[in-house]
Amino acid sequence: MKAMFPGSFDPIHLGHIDIIGQAAALFGEVVVVVMHNPEKPVGMFSVNERVELAKAATSHIKGVTVNAASGLAVDAAKKFNASFIVKSVRNAADFDVEVQMADTNRVVGAIETVLLIARPENAFISSRYIRDIALNGGDASAMVSKSVAEAISKKK
Repeated sequence: MKAMFPGSFDPIHLGHIDIIGQAAALFGEVVVVVMHNPEKPVGMFSVNERVELAKAATSHIKGVTVNAASGLAVDAAKKFNASFIVKSVRNAADFDVEVQMADTNRVVGAIETVLLIARPENAFISSRYIRDIALNGGDASAMVSKSVAEAISKKK
């Protein structure tokens, strides 16, 4: 069975990698889909760069592929033949947003969403904070894979 984990992944971080590993263990096959969210400002990396970084960061997880898509997540799920959408939950605020999105996706796209809980050591990590730290000269390397840390250092 295949699951899809959509996100902007700008950049992909250890929390994402944790959820991808959990999803791969549950479903056997996970397609990570880098998507552009028009509600989010332009980020640090282009979509193509994010795809390559996600491939590098997840290369050790069996059953994972990485692609890009635009538009609705439910349409991407159909395109990549995913039976489920996987989303991560770090806290109560995430839960509220993700439940509403899951209900909407069920109605609009007839697809179920599985919410996975981030491990405590990863629950605080946010791509937004990683970008803020990096853009202000800080070191976010403890929150990302080595390949992502190297790519961030080149952006400074």
